[in-house]
Amino acid sequence: MSVFVKDLLKGKTAFVTGGSSGICLAIAETFAGHGASVMLLGRSQQRLDAAVAAIQAKGGTAAGFAADVRNYAALEEALAKAREAHGLLDILVCGAAGNFPAPVMGMSANGFKAVVDIDLLGTYNTCRAAYPHLRKPGASILSISANHAHQPYPLQAHVCAAKAGVDLLTRTIALEWGREGIRANIITPGPIDDTEGMRRLAPTPEARQVAIQNVPLGRMGVKDDIANLALFLCSDAASFITGGVYPCDGGQGMMGPRNLNPAWEATRG
Repeated sequence: MSVFVKDLLKGKTAFVTGGSSGICLAIAETFAGHGASVMLLGRSQQRLDAAVAAIQAKGGTAAGFAADVRNYAALEEALAKAREAHGLLDILVCGAAGNFPAPVMGMSANGFKAVVDIDLLGTYNTCRAAYPHLRKPGASILSISANHAHQPYPLQAHVCAAKAGVDLLTRTIALEWGREGIRANIITPGPIDDTEGMRRLAPTPEARQVAIQNVPLGRMGVKDDIANLALFLCSDAASFITGGVYPCDGGQGMMGPRNLNPAWEATRG
C-alpha cells in the first residue's frame, strides 16, 4: 500500500505503457488508488482486460488499449482514443520493455534489435505520439529504466544499450519540453521480486541468492517500492523536479563490478 496521502492524483489522467503486468501494473494500481483515471497500453487485450477489471473492482477508473509501442500509428490511435474518453493526459509512464539473458555472441542481431526497439524506440514513439495530448503546463513523463544504463552488466548488452538511450532521451525531453511546463524523470529499479525480469535473470534459488547478496539492504524490492516513488515523481509534490534519474534498488547500483547478473554469476561458482 502507498505511504502517501489519499487522492494525491485526484482528477488526473495517466497513460501507462506496459501497464498490463509487473511493475507498470503496480504503478497503474497505485495511481488509480490515488484518484487518477488510468489508461493501460499493452500487446495482449486479454491481459489488459484482466488488469482493468482488477482496478475497477477496487473502485478505480481504468481502460485498456491493445497496441505495440514499436507501431507508431497504433500508438497514435490508442492515445487519441484515450484523450477522447478522458481528456488531456497529466501523466505518461513509458514502461514497455523486453529482456532475455544472453551473451553478446549468443544473441542474434534481431534479438538485440528487438530489445532496443521495444525499450528505446518504444519510449521515443510513446513520448512523440503523446505530445499533442499532454497537458501543457503540468504534464509529467516517467520512464522506467534500469541500472544497466550506467554500468556494464553481463548477458545484458542489449538492455544496457537500450536503457542508456532511454535515460538520455528522457533527459533531452526534459530540456526541450520544460519551457512548456512538461516534466520528465527516470526511475531505475533494482531486483524487484515477482516480476518477469527477475524470473528470467534469477530463475533458480542460487541465482536469487546472488541477486540478494548484491543488494546492500539485503533483500529484493517489491513492486510497491517502485510504484510509491512513481507516485511522488508524477504528483504535484514533485512539481520542481525534472531531468532526474532516481534509483530504487536497495543500493545495488553502488556495488560497481559486484553488481552482476545472477544468471551469469551463479554459473561461475
